[in-house]
Amino acid sequence: MKFLAPEFRSLILRSARKYCSEALPSTNAAGATQTSTAVAAITQRDVPIVNLGDRKLPFLSGYERPRQAWVESFDTLEEKKLGLIDLHPSIFGEMPRIDVIQDNVKWQRYYKFVSFAHTKVRAEVHGGGRKPWPQKGGGRARHGSIRSPLFKGGGVVHGPRSPTSYFYMLPFYTRVLGLTSTLSIKLAQDDLHIIPDLEIPTDDPEFIEDLIRTRNWGVSVLIVDADDVMPRNITIATDDIKHVNLMPVYGLNVFSMLKHETLVLTLSAVEMLEERLLYQLNRKDSKEICKKFKLSQI
Repeated sequence: MKFLAPEFRSLILRSARKYCSEALPSTNAAGATQTSTAVAAITQRDVPIVNLGDRKLPFLSGYERPRQAWVESFDTLEEKKLGLIDLHPSIFGEMPRIDVIQDNVKWQRYYKFVSFAHTKVRAEVHGGGRKPWPQKGGGRARHGSIRSPLFKGGGVVHGPRSPTSYFYMLPFYTRVLGLTSTLSIKLAQDDLHIIPDLEIPTDDPEFIEDLIRTRNWGVSVLIVDADDVMPRNITIATDDIKHVNLMPVYGLNVFSMLKHETLVLTLSAVEMLEERLLYQLNRKDSKEICKKFKLSQI
């Protein structure tokens, strides 16, 4: 109740008192105690919190309104709305750039790809040590080896040589914009769900399967928390489910978010995401980090 605005708080208390006075009419001290207990139970159980605290969103201009999302329970199969949370519009309300998202997906696919396609040059092909025919007098073109690229079975000119790395570094703010665009798309498509924490009552995988089915989440689910050491029950329950994956905030990327239909963030993950991305979007040394990438700077 302490997070409610005064007008909502008074309205809820008046409604609860009226309900309790009709349900439990009494004039003695015991009856008053029962009434106050019933009021507290009703306000805590049936009335959702209007806003989860006054979140101070930094770098928020006067004309930008924060996005809002419901915080859902995670310890029950049925979805319970626990309250609303304000989300920063620069992170969860950006205009999606499909071209930037495609650049991020292509970069993630190629920066770790190594091609092992290999062809032999004329020096590596077996045979061809002697001159096939005399230089003059035969009427043929002059050749020094039958393993020349002009001959069948000879070497290959300008062919692929393994290993070939396709590594390149995407510009810094293209990577940042890819994250904000993907998060904004997930929120706009109602594929982003926010939960308080990862505590569940059991380590049975059937609980996670039934939860996803009951809440009509996507086939594949990506669950993100601020810490890489997660509770025991959720770790064991999702270990054998191939389409449900756990990931810390520092590993969140565009490709993984697009690969999974539903994205689930904890409150601590939302706080850390906003903190880190807002710092990158408003840092003072942007000219330095936008310089051409060099392998020596790793």
